[in-house]
Amino acid sequence: MAENIGGLVKRLQDIMRQDAGINGDAQRIEQIVWMLFLKVYSAKEAEWEFDDEEFVSIIPEKYRWQNWAHEEKQGDGLTGDDLLDFVNAMFKAFKELAITQDTPLRKAIVRTVFEDTNQYMKDGVLLRQMVNELDTIDLSGYEEIHALGDIYETILKDLQSAGHAGEFYTPRAVTDFMAKMIEPKLGETMADFACGTGGFIISWLKELVLQVKNTEDREKVGSSIYGIEKKQFPYMLAITNLLLHDIDEPRIYHDNSLAHSVLDYTEKDAFDKILMNPPYGGTEGEAIKKNFPENLANSETADLFMSVIMYRLKENGRAAVVLPDGFLFGTDNTKTAIKKKLMDEFNLHTIIRLPGSVFAPYTSITTNLLFFDNTEPTKGVWFYRLDMPEGYKHFSKTKPMKLEHFQPVMEWWQHREEIEADGWPKAKRYTAEEIANSGYNLDLCGFPHKEEEILDPLDLIQSYQEHRKELNHEIDQVLAEITKRIGGSL
Repeated sequence: MAENIGGLVKRLQDIMRQDAGINGDAQRIEQIVWMLFLKVYSAKEAEWEFDDEEFVSIIPEKYRWQNWAHEEKQGDGLTGDDLLDFVNAMFKAFKELAITQDTPLRKAIVRTVFEDTNQYMKDGVLLRQMVNELDTIDLSGYEEIHALGDIYETILKDLQSAGHAGEFYTPRAVTDFMAKMIEPKLGETMADFACGTGGFIISWLKELVLQVKNTEDREKVGSSIYGIEKKQFPYMLAITNLLLHDIDEPRIYHDNSLAHSVLDYTEKDAFDKILMNPPYGGTEGEAIKKNFPENLANSETADLFMSVIMYRLKENGRAAVVLPDGFLFGTDNTKTAIKKKLMDEFNLHTIIRLPGSVFAPYTSITTNLLFFDNTEPTKGVWFYRLDMPEGYKHFSKTKPMKLEHFQPVMEWWQHREEIEADGWPKAKRYTAEEIANSGYNLDLCGFPHKEEEILDPLDLIQSYQEHRKELNHEIDQVLAEITKRIGGSL
């Protein structure tokens, strides 16, 4: 199946380009994914029925994939306006499925997946062609289901060039590296409070599965994960992704992690490990900010998520988080308060500075990986600058970052030492006192020879706004000091 993956995705996209109802790659991918979900869910239900004779599908019989999508012989299936009417009625039925507290998660996900999902196609003949293409995928066995994971990876990579849908996809090399460094262990719980397509969860599972020795271990793997995703489209992607990775009860919830008061969290709401790439550049309103202590309440989403992480990390737990440069150099009151809390109450032991094009082509904003644990206050922070690998000028869609590119930092991680390169610090430890005295500026061991980059207009605006906010804050501080001195001399 793997050899035909690219061809299948291309054929599906070619069909959709003929349909007037679909506009752009993001809508094409969403159209593929809800159909793919039903195909995958049908295969999983066949497994559940085989294992449990009393299993009853939550999906009304006529809407189960095999009863409407599959054609016994070519041309005997619904098509044209009849198919469009049928699919619209099916969507309505899925959104109205009766769900109670007793409904198993593997059944309840059908309604939550379709709650805000769209059927964009307007041509029922083209829709039938799409259904027929997806129905050719053979999911009759374990190997076939896993081969479909390759199709899924192709779709997720395509997200990076699908406008702002790319915000949901963290490069696999980054999620795999972070999962390795956080050292998953059977019996631990892991959370991602803005899980997007589930990349961090999949990387966690890949590490954990290596430790499985029996059925009991396998159950621990499935129950170890927890994710929340605010937006419907990536939520649907994540659910399908986990079903493909043998997680029959995917604990992924369609919700907003920031919509709950952090002061209400108790030990039962905490996790052993947290892996995240919080959305950054977005803003939240006053209603959301009220869920945070006043000194930590910022409208910037990444800052708010950092507070959520700190309130939900278990004692002795570990966290690994992707954050933009703006968090490191930010000196406004909220960012400073967050960084002070992070260092006073947690052990921020390592910051990895990433090259600017790691998230290309979606964004050129430079990002960093912060590793900390809930063991003791920070005594010192190690910084390591990960330079571009030899032979690369920039990462791109055709030349993405690979796990092997993290090899230098993985070797350094075990035997840490300070490194200078071309007269600039590449790896260095700064004491907590030094960082506190600098006003909690964590912009250390950066890239000394930054090449001028032409940013995407939205990235340029965001970068400009971040720097302007910091400059305005510095000016305000200087003016306040001047006013204080003038007042004192009168």
